[in-house]
Amino acid sequence: MELAKDISGCGIAGFINTDGSLVSGIDIVDSITLMKDRGNGLGAGFAAYGIYPDFKDFYALHIMYDDEHARKITEEYLDRKLHIEQHGGMPTRPIKKKRPIFFVYFVEPREQSTKAESEEFRKEEEDEFMVKLVMHINEKIDGAFVISSGKNMGVFKGVGYPDEIANFFRVDEYKACCWTAHNRFPTNTPGWWGGAHPFSLLYWTVVHNGEISSYGANKRYLEMYGYKCTQKTDTEVVAYLLDLISRKHGLSFDMVGKIFSPPLWEEIEKMPKEEKELYTALRMTYGGALLNGPFSIIVGYQGGMFGLNDRIKLRPLVAAKKGATVFMASEESAIRYIAKDLDEIWMPKAGEPVVVNLTEEGYRKIYG
Repeated sequence: MELAKDISGCGIAGFINTDGSLVSGIDIVDSITLMKDRGNGLGAGFAAYGIYPDFKDFYALHIMYDDEHARKITEEYLDRKLHIEQHGGMPTRPIKKKRPIFFVYFVEPREQSTKAESEEFRKEEEDEFMVKLVMHINEKIDGAFVISSGKNMGVFKGVGYPDEIANFFRVDEYKACCWTAHNRFPTNTPGWWGGAHPFSLLYWTVVHNGEISSYGANKRYLEMYGYKCTQKTDTEVVAYLLDLISRKHGLSFDMVGKIFSPPLWEEIEKMPKEEKELYTALRMTYGGALLNGPFSIIVGYQGGMFGLNDRIKLRPLVAAKKGATVFMASEESAIRYIAKDLDEIWMPKAGEPVVVNLTEEGYRKIYG
């Protein structure tokens, strides 16, 4: 009797050149396509960092529209809130299936026209201003959805297999220092263009294999801080939690790992005093940010890449290094297919974050 393969859900992959060197999307497409049996055509996507060197000082808004009316309303709103340096339709190839309209806008916040808005702007940093703008569009404007909103980066995603989405968005024509990718095997969320991975806010992008069973608690926790969960799927809370904990609260990725994927209480009780006090304090302060359920995630951000498993490692994650490049994926084969003669390969432990940053020279190369 033929046995069915246990695919443990979605497929994720990513790599970063820590020296800031740019490579085309061909390798990441090959890597995630090798794990095609982890999806069923209801969602796939890519995130790329360093793809807009000519506009690296501007926020790059990738926006999806259901129709021209939604675009008109959104662009009127953007004109009031932002300086738009340049905009236009995103480069795509023809496909037969029905699909949304995609535009890219290179923008920067500007002092607003009314006194009240001007006062508001002066009190906020640019990133915070952009977060509120994205939340407003996604919640208030019917038929418009911001896919990504960071500087010198972008997300490309939709309904289809990875090779189909890559072909549609012409991913092979972009060059980036960091790529992540996702192939979706849906659990309990609908398959729609905005609901495909990666999920993004500012420079954060998240690809996820598994299920966030704590979504309700995470959503309520985030709403206390002004975040609006509108994407109809569980993974969105991870992107918003990263923005809150790392950008706004200033915690390290090591701390993020301890919050997202902490030891069980029975393990904490047996720890030495200082470690026990740390985990207890984190659980008490950030209990609403704990991620329950099986998961492995790869996170892209401005200057690096981050990987993490759930606290009992119910979803696979493999990491590897070759020279200045670090790889992560659901399967070892997805790494070895694009990288021969690896220097090192390992399986991160449950709850153990893998954090990889660009070198100082690499960061200057990408972000100036």
